[in-house]
Amino acid sequence: MERNPVETTASAAPRLRATGLCKRYGAVQALLDVDFELAPGEIVALLGENGAGKSTLVKVLSGLIIPDTGEIEIDGERVDLSSSAKSQAAGIAVVQQEYSTVGALSIAENLVLGRANAPFIWAGRALRDEAVRLLNEVGLGHLDPKTKVENLSVAEMQLLEIARVLSRDAKIVIFDEPTAALSDAESVRVLEVVRNLAAKGISVVYVTHRLPEVFEIADRVAIFRNGLSLPPLPIAGATVEKVIELMLGRELGSMFPERAESFGEERLRIEEAVVAGLVAPVSITARRGEILGLTGQLGSGADLVVKAIANEAEVLAGRIVVDGNPLTTRTRAEGLKRGITYCSPDRKRNGIFAGVSILKNLSSSWLRSTATAGVISSRVERDRANGYATSFAIDSKRLGANVGQLSGGNQQKVALAKWLGNDPTIFLVEEPTRGVDVGARSDIYAKLRGLCDLGMTIVVSSSDTAEVLGLCDTIATFYHGELVAVRPAAEWTEDGLVAAVMNRSDRP
Repeated sequence: MERNPVETTASAAPRLRATGLCKRYGAVQALLDVDFELAPGEIVALLGENGAGKSTLVKVLSGLIIPDTGEIEIDGERVDLSSSAKSQAAGIAVVQQEYSTVGALSIAENLVLGRANAPFIWAGRALRDEAVRLLNEVGLGHLDPKTKVENLSVAEMQLLEIARVLSRDAKIVIFDEPTAALSDAESVRVLEVVRNLAAKGISVVYVTHRLPEVFEIADRVAIFRNGLSLPPLPIAGATVEKVIELMLGRELGSMFPERAESFGEERLRIEEAVVAGLVAPVSITARRGEILGLTGQLGSGADLVVKAIANEAEVLAGRIVVDGNPLTTRTRAEGLKRGITYCSPDRKRNGIFAGVSILKNLSSSWLRSTATAGVISSRVERDRANGYATSFAIDSKRLGANVGQLSGGNQQKVALAKWLGNDPTIFLVEEPTRGVDVGARSDIYAKLRGLCDLGMTIVVSSSDTAEVLGLCDTIATFYHGELVAVRPAAEWTEDGLVAAVMNRSDRP
């Protein structure tokens, strides 16, 4: 669906105008004299590397933090956004990346949860009617408002978050990585809702690391770098290369490293494995030095195969063979002894320890190996952690820093690097760059390819079509719990891969 660009702020009175915003945290200048404008019905993509200042601006607009200096106007009037309640009263709503719904409550109950202006009389039929109206607006009209939120898919929960925002009659909606946890196919529904909001005159700030989405929906691009706001760029005059260069302050070069020209012997074989959650047995192999990509829409089953190898999903029949020998006792401990490591897609819950240092995170999976007679050698721990940090482009001078304070990209690097101390031969990774900026993505892709060049086998489960096509050597597609096709990456086109994951087509 094509959008006609709205009038820019040069010819239309801005809905939102922020001028001279500054925010400092100790020695870190998060925002430095930032200016930002947004016209009625305009979609502005807010871009930049993690740590560039995007999140700080969003928090200022949503009332979570107060800037040191600067002014904010909405429809020409200066506003006080010193609290979340004041931000909402001014007509600003935020669709967060992290869901704020309560799983045990119904859809209808979640839609009015936390609304200061929700009518007290909303109950029974009145509540249901309001829920039906909002669900229809976001394409969820097929759902029963009585359904518990815990029974929804990830895509449905994201659209429900948007419906909650619509219930507040906001004039400005900020989307913070709304499609980070969605497949390309599922993201289409979210983008359509964003377009519809703009068509009704609602102004949209769209924060994302997925650059193709920017060129689908945005009118302008606002790029932040090191706390500074660069001059806005009309989408009509932008290219992916130009946007990346402005974000990084340099040319990125090729996002993906060159693929391997040849591979070693077979390292991993899955033979007629019946995995809980899949509807058909899976047979697939991976070789030394190869990156095998498994892809499909969320719920397709691609992730279950990775989890089965890692003993995170139950294998009911069939077998998994590593270096010619079957895995017998199905435990994570056995997998580690056999050289199998697994990096979870949810780094905040299962990938890092946010409250401790980079050093302790990096050594968490192999700390026992540094001990003699039960006494840990701090020197050995630091020396090894320093090497793994350097290999993933993590600043070794910051080993004492709290991981929770790092950008998403650096947190992901830590989540990956901590497994290197186990000397893995098979590295299982789900969604390796979810919520990661373009510069960190390039670093991660280069490191994964470098590990393969040293003889490792990597199995990646990803719902990002561009990532799978650019990174992997062999691609396996899944649809509704079934393995559909396995082909060398060079035999797939982007259109063919999208078709395969959306409608079970196995056309290259």
